[in-house]
Amino acid sequence: MLRRIDFGDYDLILTFLTLAQGKISIIAKSAKKSVRRFSGALELFSILDLVCRVSRKKGLPVLEEATLKEPFSGIRGNFIKTAYASYWAEMINGWMEENQQHEKLYHLFAYVLGQLDAGHLAEAEISVIFQMRFLKLAGLSPNLESCGSCRLEMEQAKGEVLSFELSTGGIACEGCASGHSRHICLSKGTIKQLRWIEGGDITRAVRIRFSSPALRESQSFLEAFVPYHLGKKPRSLTVLQQIRN
Repeated sequence: MLRRIDFGDYDLILTFLTLAQGKISIIAKSAKKSVRRFSGALELFSILDLVCRVSRKKGLPVLEEATLKEPFSGIRGNFIKTAYASYWAEMINGWMEENQQHEKLYHLFAYVLGQLDAGHLAEAEISVIFQMRFLKLAGLSPNLESCGSCRLEMEQAKGEVLSFELSTGGIACEGCASGHSRHICLSKGTIKQLRWIEGGDITRAVRIRFSSPALRESQSFLEAFVPYHLGKKPRSLTVLQQIRN
């Protein structure tokens, strides 16, 4: 479940990322009035089996049954984990169109929620992994390979710290970096880690360990890059940053 909002006195409008249909929105009639009807299953981030009724008239499908498969209760019982999961869910909800199947994104989100729930990795590390792989699936990957202007390979650029320019979506070498555009500084070591995370098997990506400076760089970079290229800053990201600060 990506989102739940109140509708009237008793109903809920729920948004799900589904395996077969992508993002869908449905209405749960009297979900707030009757506690027993859905037995506490309608919780954010949980994985459910749903049975819906499609009305002949225009309107949202109506939820008939909901069976809880994976509650991820360790997320909702922890304030910082809830904030991270809310940010990821808002990213997905803001980017996806309704009824567009995206199996890889479904599996990615389910995987990182499982990692977040288990608590084997730091929340910030999981968030970096999710954001990099989400951007790749969304076709929004940052250019971390070479200078966006002169095409000089990252490894050949002078210095150990490079400029990443949000307006172009790529790194800029010393000679091409503009002094007036919005940019972020990234060390070559951090860039290499981000590139490694972006591709390959995600079960290998979760084994990576960041130094404290690399993790701070990665967080600052991605939490600026994602809103810039999605067109707005998710409200849940503002909350997350306030909690961390």
